[in-house]
Amino acid sequence: MTDVLTVRGGFLALAVLATGLAAGLFYAFSVAVMRGLASTDDRTFVIAMREINIKILNGLFAFSFGGAMVFTLVALGLNTGERTVWWIVAAAVLYAIQLGITFGVNVPLNNALVADGDPEKMTDPHAVRVAFEAKWVRWNHVRTWLCLAAFVSLIGAVAEYGRSL
Repeated sequence: MTDVLTVRGGFLALAVLATGLAAGLFYAFSVAVMRGLASTDDRTFVIAMREINIKILNGLFAFSFGGAMVFTLVALGLNTGERTVWWIVAAAVLYAIQLGITFGVNVPLNNALVADGDPEKMTDPHAVRVAFEAKWVRWNHVRTWLCLAAFVSLIGAVAEYGRSL
């Protein structure tokens, strides 16, 4: 029985960790990165966002961004019938909505930056920035709140899990 509890708790802890990291990343973009880039010139903004979008695709990002959903779903599968289940379901739904926004809005905007060509050779980087910035920032704020809510839901699941021990 102890082994089962350890596995259930372990995946729940991984879900909390990965979701918290994803929420923190989106939060950092909302409160610092995009605000800092807002004060740069158009070409610098486009170059910076393109480089960020290239460099972010790495294993550490995959652990948090993809792992949050995977670990949450595994935790859900291991905790069915428990008092934790509704907290985990809420987290999974909130995070899934965030994924829909990411793949439906933010990723296409990121891809459009690349499709617009080399920023050093752009004739109108202002138009590229205008087509990207406000929409990307607005939807990143939404992603931030969804991830934070998913994180809080998983903390609720941990609290319920602790009560069941």
